[in-house]
Amino acid sequence: MALKCSFRVGNQTAFCAEPPDVPFDYAVAYGFRAFEWFPDKKEWGQGWEEKDFGPHERSIIRRKASSHDIRLSVHVPVEATPLFDASMEIFTRSVDFALDVGAVLVNVHLCLQTGVAAYLEALMPLIGLTRRAGLKLSIENTTITGPEDFNGLFSLMEQSGEDATHVGMCFDMGHANLYPDTRYDYLKYFDSLESRVPVIHVHMHENHGDCDSHLPIFTGPAGNNPAGVTGLLSRLQRRGFDGAIILEQWPNPPSLLNESRDRLASICKAVR
Repeated sequence: MALKCSFRVGNQTAFCAEPPDVPFDYAVAYGFRAFEWFPDKKEWGQGWEEKDFGPHERSIIRRKASSHDIRLSVHVPVEATPLFDASMEIFTRSVDFALDVGAVLVNVHLCLQTGVAAYLEALMPLIGLTRRAGLKLSIENTTITGPEDFNGLFSLMEQSGEDATHVGMCFDMGHANLYPDTRYDYLKYFDSLESRVPVIHVHMHENHGDCDSHLPIFTGPAGNNPAGVTGLLSRLQRRGFDGAIILEQWPNPPSLLNESRDRLASICKAVR
């Protein structure tokens, strides 16, 4: 049976890209159907933040995305976690930016310094903020958060009675490949997620199980053996995934992004 590709493939901003909207213009020029804005300003000055794009620039982004049928998402800055009171201001900036450019989803990392229950309690204001804004909220696995953490989080979310139907998981393939209990086996990670965990967003990149190197897909282990990627796409299909797969890198040359996207499409057309 052929895989049905109901998802979109897109790329992401990068702190090393100058000017910061170059990756977005690349997505427009080469027909990518999704794009993620990731404010990632570095201490030494590289990167960008929301204030670098004023109302005029944001309206241009919105028009370009709409006219080229590009679904936008926004990745909250990595330093922001609901466990810190100061982060709510950062979350609000990300949500405002998302609304201004016409994004449909905001993504945040799972952080369990004080446990799952404390994280969920701290996340409630962001859950409410995104719900009122009409945005989806995805929670991303890191290299130190496992499937059992997501199973527990979404179990508690159900029990809370909070209206969180817009909340789901961002499955980060590269991070799952580095999680200690599923190292070299991101499919094991994915298969350990209970059905109560809705996967609504995907970050796709590779590594050799040694570090979070964010290799373009098919330039790492999948280049020689794409069975893992094929398995992941099959699993996403069975879960009814219709979100965006974001290629989290700005490679040199950028044409590697096109090759990744096109090979993903060819896998979808292949017979299992």
